Amino acid sequence: MSSIEQLQGLYKGQEMPLQHDVAAISIPFGQTVTLPEDSIVTIMQAKGSSVSVAFEGRLYLIEGSKLDALGLEALPRPTLAEDATDEEIEQFVWDQLRTCFDPEIPVDIVELGLVYGCRIERLISGERIVTIKMTLTAPGCGMGEVIAADARSKILGAPQISRVHVDIIFDPPWSREMMSEEARLELGMF
Repeated sequence: MSSIEQLQGLYKGQEMPLQHDVAAISIPFGQTVTLPEDSIVTIMQAKGSSVSVAFEGRLYLIEGSKLDALGLEALPRPTLAEDATDEEIEQFVWDQLRTCFDPEIPVDIVELGLVYGCRIERLISGERIVTIKMTLTAPGCGMGEVIAADARSKILGAPQISRVHVDIIFDPPWSREMMSEEARLELGMF
């Protein structure tokens, strides 16, 4: 069974012991903390390439590269063939953005309407710089930098992309109307 299938096999409320100490990101503060080995965590959400868990009354995000702490295979960094076309590179960027989730919301950031734009510039060297303009569901959301770092890390898996800038903006402010119809259905917001 692949790591993604294992991840998708997790269900909300499932309890699992940590196989070793693991660095996790506290939700919604975005601070990295260490959850100790043998701690029992409760799965709250397994989406994209990360898992949100509850431990001692708080929520934490465990990234895909650290899933071995849950007894799962760590997820490899996404990549793209070196001879990929411009269209394949753009599709890769959007595909990676669709694997980024707010750890408290079971809908990816593209469907949530948080991504306002994505521009890929080609340098003379052939490398590309990606600039993403995105927002958050609330200006005070502590997970903004965590979501931005997740997007950067995944997109930098393409060897042709040398830099990723994620600009978090609040104009226009996010609203429910920016969500896709599928996202509104998923969240029960008709």
